[in-house]
Amino acid sequence: MRLYTYFRSSAAFRTRIALNLKGLPYESVPVHLLRGDQHSASFIERNPSQLIPVLELDSLRLTQSLAIIEYLEETHPTPPLLPTAAAARAEVRALALSIACDIHPLNNARVLRYLKSPLGIDQPARDEWARHWIALGFEALERRLSSGGYSGRYCYGDAVGMADCCLIPQTFNALRLQCSLDPFPTIRRIYAHCMSLEAFRQAEPAAQPDAET
Repeated sequence: MRLYTYFRSSAAFRTRIALNLKGLPYESVPVHLLRGDQHSASFIERNPSQLIPVLELDSLRLTQSLAIIEYLEETHPTPPLLPTAAAARAEVRALALSIACDIHPLNNARVLRYLKSPLGIDQPARDEWARHWIALGFEALERRLSSGGYSGRYCYGDAVGMADCCLIPQTFNALRLQCSLDPFPTIRRIYAHCMSLEAFRQAEPAAQPDAET
């Protein structure tokens, strides 16, 4: 099992968490996004979208982090990352998608690069752009987590799940961009607990073989 990854990518980070939680060994194949490795002919053959992660299993090639996590859930159901009841599963998926689709795309590397060139937006303004959209998304997410009546040690109850796989990388990215978590106590609490677990610590950017000091 090979995972094409970049140490700082939130999408790759959430996939690494899921693999670790499932106890599945894999080979990391670094794809340096800032150097443009994703635009090479060999990588485009693996993923025409030129995005990571890509998970290869023999002849099978999977893209999109949540699709990969769903595949892992279906093929390696223990420990589960989704609850049993259909309504609960839908809620966990909604939490995960609110992060992966609503928050993350607006502060990922290729969007920020486009703001720099050709649009000519300077670094402080790009950072403020990212912080604005993270804070807006976290406001809605905090409200759901704190008032939905289902969050516990994790986003959904006391069992780690798919939503946590998405929340922790996005929170890590928010802290890197110096976003305050003071307005989001539930998010802050869940993040602190998850980062005390080995599966999350082993997946964090600094623990990756391609991490830059």
